[in-house]
Amino acid sequence: MALLVDTGILYALADADDGWHGRARKWAAQVREVLLVPVTVLPEAAYLIRARLGASAELAFIRSVAAGELTVESVTVSDLDRSAALMNLYEDIGFVDATVIAIAERARIGTIATTDRRHFSAVRPRHVATFTLVP
Repeated sequence: MALLVDTGILYALADADDGWHGRARKWAAQVREVLLVPVTVLPEAAYLIRARLGASAELAFIRSVAAGELTVESVTVSDLDRSAALMNLYEDIGFVDATVIAIAERARIGTIATTDRRHFSAVRPRHVATFTLVP
């Protein structure tokens, strides 16, 4: 089984000063599932890492992705259609979060690694009653 990974967790893992850093590192050290990251999350995470931590941190992040520490998931046309529907239904949900949800529904994944409890808790996915949010 795979777990979907959102931007906040990736950033928290990179920034030792982030409030979620300790929980994210402890969680990442024990997780055995495939960590699936939507391709839409990568630029958002890379931007935040570079803007807040610098170019070398961004480079380290990209190298970890290239080394296979995360499995990158593409967005399909049907994912884009579903993302638009989610954005229409939940006006606080942005494009990146909507693609995470759409991929979760398509892949029938019920667990999302995220620091964003507000947005992902508000959504009622098609395939489960609610998402399990970790850590």
